[in-house]
Amino acid sequence: MCEDYINERLIIRRPYSLMLPFREVRVLDINSEHLGVSIDSLMENAGEAVAEAIVKEFGAEKKVAIVCGVGNNAGDGFVAARNLLRYCDVTVLLASPPAEIRTENAKRAYERIKHVAFSSVGANFSNFDIVIDALLGTGNLTEVREPYRTLIKRINAADTTIVSIDVPSGLHTDLAIKPQYTVTFTDVKEGMTPENSGEIIVMDIGVPRDAYHAVGPGEFIYYPKNRPDSHKGENGKVLIVGGGPYTGAPALAGMGALRIGADLVHIATPNASYIPIASYSPDLIVHRLSQDVLCPEDVEKIVEIIESVDAVLIGPGLGKDERTQEAVRMIITKCNKPMVIDADAITAISSNLSVLNGKECILTPHAREFKVLTGESVSQEAAIAAAKELDCVLIVKGKEDIITNGKWTKINHTGNSRMSVGGTGDVLAGEAVAMLSKEISPFNAARIAAFTNGAAGDLAFESLEYGFTATDVIDKIPEVLRRYLRRI
Repeated sequence: MCEDYINERLIIRRPYSLMLPFREVRVLDINSEHLGVSIDSLMENAGEAVAEAIVKEFGAEKKVAIVCGVGNNAGDGFVAARNLLRYCDVTVLLASPPAEIRTENAKRAYERIKHVAFSSVGANFSNFDIVIDALLGTGNLTEVREPYRTLIKRINAADTTIVSIDVPSGLHTDLAIKPQYTVTFTDVKEGMTPENSGEIIVMDIGVPRDAYHAVGPGEFIYYPKNRPDSHKGENGKVLIVGGGPYTGAPALAGMGALRIGADLVHIATPNASYIPIASYSPDLIVHRLSQDVLCPEDVEKIVEIIESVDAVLIGPGLGKDERTQEAVRMIITKCNKPMVIDADAITAISSNLSVLNGKECILTPHAREFKVLTGESVSQEAAIAAAKELDCVLIVKGKEDIITNGKWTKINHTGNSRMSVGGTGDVLAGEAVAMLSKEISPFNAARIAAFTNGAAGDLAFESLEYGFTATDVIDKIPEVLRRYLRRI
């Protein structure tokens, strides 16, 4: 790997085949803003980085065309044009009229270079030494439409050097720019190779470390908002298997699931806890089991309910009776839906981890449960190793939650010391299963749930300080959604 420094900005050339998924770029943007680095600042840094890379690679006094679309990739191109004007003969060629530029950030960048901007119609790209592709960025995941199809074909056919900004326009579709170079930001994007992206130059544009490594409001790009015409149950049906010795845990989990957006929550609970849980809220659909603790005799009934829901949470408040532990393992073995395995259910599976084989699940251990599950003390390295071995997602709860699927790992900094109050872990499990019920992948479900739970706890602390309880956290979940979903 070759490394150079340009004005203290690292340039890395490396032939990766898989790294940062396209949608994660949007996560980084939102999380960066949350951490105080604006999109305008990132755009300025990106444009400067492109200009620096161009001058370093090709020298000055080149005739350069920057072909721009209407999104933030175009904004990067506009800033690059402004910086290159100091060294080169620069023309900005627009795919669409300026009035169609979509983002306010790109509009502001355009205003500063509009004196060198013209329509791309009829332009001869072979007349330029370098053509910079700023048409379509990582937001384009499907098909390339006009006028971009024609422009991409014309640029590819030109006798010139092509440089793409961030990703070649149209990458992963049926028609893409074929550059000799791609100047990308922060990290190589998913699917980029020397064959489809040319020489890949990675530039640091000042994305905060925590935007990449910590969960934030950007995770909500994976939250599916309800369709206006959706009906009851289409936005997530959940089953919680819990209770018996303890009555509060499954009810708290159920209300957490509803508050974060599940449509229906069923709770299958032993006879002893049925009346308290059924009395907790009319929003919960409660099923009475046969004994005072979960027993193997109840498994058949629970499996029938599982067939009517989208995701299952097992564990809150179940206790450690031997019959319960056996029933938990039986249910997990028979379950064909995504699962969250929490609390006493983690103890149950620790004696026979093979029940997890082929299952799509999230495990939510705290430090003691992690020790029982793995034999190890909590660390990021141990969590990653366990997730790989178990082939599942872990939310390892602590002062800073560790969320990992063994390949990707994020840390949750939200929350506060009062989150030690009983029940907040049950709320987290409910939030996670609700996300699974919406057909979100386990890793994305876990990161949304962890951020939401901690952020709701922080809001509760703002008003109640050390007096808040788990029910107060539940009440703040809608406020977290209101604050952050509107930014997506």
